[in-house]
Amino acid sequence: MAKELQKLKNALLSLFLKPNCPLCDRPADIELCEYCQRQLKRCQLNQPSYLWQGELPVFVWGNYGGVLKRALAALKYEDQPQLARPMGHWLGEAWLKSPAAKRAKKLTAIPIPLHSTKLKQRGFNQAELIAQSFCEFTGYKQQPQGLERVRATEAQFGLSGEERAQNLADAFILGKNLRQRPPTSPVLLVDDIYTTGATVKSAAKILHQQGISVYGVVAIATTNRDTPDAGTRR
Repeated sequence: MAKELQKLKNALLSLFLKPNCPLCDRPADIELCEYCQRQLKRCQLNQPSYLWQGELPVFVWGNYGGVLKRALAALKYEDQPQLARPMGHWLGEAWLKSPAAKRAKKLTAIPIPLHSTKLKQRGFNQAELIAQSFCEFTGYKQQPQGLERVRATEAQFGLSGEERAQNLADAFILGKNLRQRPPTSPVLLVDDIYTTGATVKSAAKILHQQGISVYGVVAIATTNRDTPDAGTRR
């Protein structure tokens, strides 16, 4: 009887101590409730490699809108760093199924860094957390401090393409660890949102100048509306 009462007590405690989903406030066993997981997975692109072309190809998991936009906002601005884990895993899962992944056996993932001031304010770099989860799934090496952001830049939102490029000029340098031990495999840049590409192009430029090969970019979402499949799965 005592054991049964203890089991009942533990069950009640686990029910009340369950963390709530940061997107809908429902009880959640993991980072998100099942409902929000399903809604987010519907944001996945059917053709995430549609931007994998040109000098700096880009692989994007989903469209920046709806519940995915809400989740990224919660991650960055509402102190919900745990949301990076499922999104990084979904990005890794989609990436490993792509032809681009099959052509590259070894890659080193480098997240786009935050300036130290913003990092101190936020407490974490969302791109680094996404890269960590992405590497857990893919098995790639990660170099969290591969790049440093040495110049605080204006928010990119609302700037033209030319203004974005000027805003990011000389914003990055090679990180200390990478200066001492350059990667032996090509680099895959990791970011949360891909817009005009000004940020990743600026980061890639620094790596190229040091003779480091950049394979491409992976990101959770893109603001590009010219997607070939309207950006959703059903």
